[in-house]
Amino acid sequence: MDILVFGNTVYEPDSLPLKVLPDLRRQLPGNRFLTLDPNEEWDISGDLIVIDTVINLSEPTIFKSLNAFQTSPRCSTHDFDALAQLRLLDKLGRIGRVTVIGLPPQMSEAAASDFIATVLAEL
Repeated sequence: MDILVFGNTVYEPDSLPLKVLPDLRRQLPGNRFLTLDPNEEWDISGDLIVIDTVINLSEPTIFKSLNAFQTSPRCSTHDFDALAQLRLLDKLGRIGRVTVIGLPPQMSEAAASDFIATVLAEL
């Protein structure tokens, strides 16, 4: 299964998904974890699983629709983020269902890794 992992190693509140990535690859070797840049073209299709930090969450949450997220203001293509890219691919019919594993920024790495592994085993 292909799983998209988003984050930013430079910005601490957005770094958790990338910090747990090595552990997830060890725990779940049958999955392919992809880190993609929202500003590049993605060659993906079908149903997707996404792991990302979600601001204002107090506990990890599973989202079954992109409509659960508020669009951030965009003034130029430099403001194009992962959500905008996913919505564009959805509008073009290139992707199917999207499941987002949303992590709160303050969650511990161990708890995040365990939560993600449990969720992926159930999907």
